[in-house]
Amino acid sequence: MSALKIKKGATSHSAYQLRDPHAEVVERHTLAVIVANEAGVLARVIGLFSGRGYNIESLTVAEIDHTGHRSRITLVTTGTPAVIEQIKAQLGRIVPVHEVHDLTVEGPAVERELGLFKVIGKGDARVEALRLADIFRANVVDSTLESFTFEITGTPEKIDAFAELMRPLGLAEVARTGVAALARGG
Repeated sequence: MSALKIKKGATSHSAYQLRDPHAEVVERHTLAVIVANEAGVLARVIGLFSGRGYNIESLTVAEIDHTGHRSRITLVTTGTPAVIEQIKAQLGRIVPVHEVHDLTVEGPAVERELGLFKVIGKGDARVEALRLADIFRANVVDSTLESFTFEITGTPEKIDAFAELMRPLGLAEVARTGVAALARGG
């Protein structure tokens, strides 16, 4: 058996600690995609992501022009800058896609999300849930003797923070809309 000697003051490195200094950073991007409002378009957009192993963190869709039959898909995804550019290029090649905007790089944008939270509790936990809801400007939209349902609007980070604080107070159920976003200014 041989023993490995390490000089006093020397450090050993694990393979898990080694990082490629040239590796690209994974970024979060919000994309707004204007599409024809017709059957199968959303499936084609989602198929692009699933077929290439890309993840969609958030997805919202709504018709924005009734007469022009156009819808807006707002999606949040992550990837290296090269992957994000590839996603945008591939989205632009889908026939019913009219426009692709990367709100993350095009300038300041406003992002909002709606969350509904059911919190079950009694006594002090109930009082604390109401106090925190007031701080976060959440509205009580339903109440029973044992539960509250709160409605909160804000950035995804605000929604996450509210959820973390409600968890120990009896958070039982959460419904989130996903991100809606618009570029700021003209």
